[in-house]
Amino acid sequence: MGNPEQDYPSIHIAGTNGKGSVALIISTILHQAGYRVGRFISPHIHSFRERFNVNNQEIKEDILLEYLHKIEWNLEKMCQQGYDRVTEFELLTAIALQYFRDSEVDIAVLETGMGGIYDSTNVVSPLLSIITSIDYEHQSYLGNSLEEIAWNKAGIIKPGVPVVVGNMDAAALQVIQAGADRQGARLFPASLCQVKRRGNPDMGGQELDIKCSGIEIEKVFFSLLGDFQLQNLAVALTSLMVLKQQGYSINSEHIIKALPSLKHPGRMELISSNPPIILDVAHNLQAARELAYSLKNLFPNQQRIMVCGMLDDKDSMSILRELGDNCRACVITRPVNQRGLHWQRVVEQWRLLYPEKEVLIQEDVEEAVKIGISLMEAEEYLLLAGSFYILDRARRYLITT
Repeated sequence: MGNPEQDYPSIHIAGTNGKGSVALIISTILHQAGYRVGRFISPHIHSFRERFNVNNQEIKEDILLEYLHKIEWNLEKMCQQGYDRVTEFELLTAIALQYFRDSEVDIAVLETGMGGIYDSTNVVSPLLSIITSIDYEHQSYLGNSLEEIAWNKAGIIKPGVPVVVGNMDAAALQVIQAGADRQGARLFPASLCQVKRRGNPDMGGQELDIKCSGIEIEKVFFSLLGDFQLQNLAVALTSLMVLKQQGYSINSEHIIKALPSLKHPGRMELISSNPPIILDVAHNLQAARELAYSLKNLFPNQQRIMVCGMLDDKDSMSILRELGDNCRACVITRPVNQRGLHWQRVVEQWRLLYPEKEVLIQEDVEEAVKIGISLMEAEEYLLLAGSFYILDRARRYLITT
């Protein structure tokens, strides 16, 4: 394909959680600053089109199909030369890199699919590397300790390229720092940017004060819900300040205009306010813990009904421990995926953890959502969580009813 990724600068993001939010914030602020920005994310909720964005606009269906046909020719040529068939994510990465070159982007923001060192996005030589967080995930691929997972994600660090890191365990940070030192790459902690919330959050968003490398903003509205998004914002703003040092023109006005407009489906997304319905994928322990904490702040002293389902390879017991405490009842459903064949194990885990709490079983996701809504009493809210495959069906149903 001629290495399309070499024709424009890029930002490369790895991490257990927060990659998508950080990519969204950075790309939206850069767009407000007048840059043409490509953004490649994974996974998607409803459509593969969500993965390819230019100036926050998804690729059109016919254009995506056109790229699939173009790259198919290259794939056939590779097979004739004896190479193995590429993976789905490798194919999608190739489309993104070519699409951004053809779209003449000024800069691209690229999210890893899994890990870092072996990820197909790691062909880029970025202006900036970002590692948002480190926690347990994909352990059969990335390792069984935080140090091993951190080593894998630190594989995106390039010689002399600055690295921004979010809040993480000291052992993981030590591995990241060692990787940066070996590459002669300067490390910038997200703590360089102070993001503080004014008062309590509400369902509309959060009002913040920001102080970051010469930029001070008071009372800016931030549309993303969740305490964890304040950390993601700090990572994004620190990254933008590093870009500013490299000559990019970014000021307070661009930030003020961007933050109220952000929308991130499936990440503590308020899909309905009457009754309150929250969607969050929360498919690993760190994400579930942060979601539970944020929900306590957003809905103090309120119980919830939860609809959830988890893939077979997820640590469902640990996730339930985090999300089940404030639930009055739970509806267990099946993720629509071959990795969800043993979905009913979650029922037995719930009964073991919360024998006194009601649990219902409904394989069909839409029917499970209906049951969850019917169970809600006054002052309660509904949480849908556990898998992108749950959110796909549930969100489609909720936005069309």
